[in-house]
Amino acid sequence: MSEPPAPLRKTGHEKARAAALRKREAATAAGLDEAFVAALVERFYAAIRGDATLGPIFTARIAEWPVHLERMNRFWRAILHGSGEYSGNPMQAHMALPGLTETHFVQWLTLFYATLRAVAAERGLGPAEQAHVAQRARMIADSLLTGITTRARGLAGARAGADLPTFTPAPPG
Repeated sequence: MSEPPAPLRKTGHEKARAAALRKREAATAAGLDEAFVAALVERFYAAIRGDATLGPIFTARIAEWPVHLERMNRFWRAILHGSGEYSGNPMQAHMALPGLTETHFVQWLTLFYATLRAVAAERGLGPAEQAHVAQRARMIADSLLTGITTRARGLAGARAGADLPTFTPAPPG
């Protein structure tokens, strides 16, 4: 028996709540439900912790992994379901990390894409669903890298994420 979905935290206009509900229903129907998000987050951050490049950065800053994983579950549900349940400022958090470069974001995406392919294969997600999730991850990496680079170099950093890797879905079946 599955748990009920997390409550929508969208407030305000009824049309916004209805749009968020439609987004969650569409994501769930496509297989991008809460169980998918939980599996993706758990496996991805296990890969991060074991990674020589990213592991030390995360380990130095995250004292309570269960708390961080729950925050990332809320974040990805907000991204994929429009739940509105995440409150935080990823840009501010990443700006506070000294020395982040394109190399770090390339590695983050590489691990994310590999995890996405593995979880998608286990759950039978098709290429369109995989590409949807990957597009969101790339958009986030691009935004964070561009923000960090623009802060450091001004407008010269405005397209910093242009060369980040793109996603190739796992083959069906």
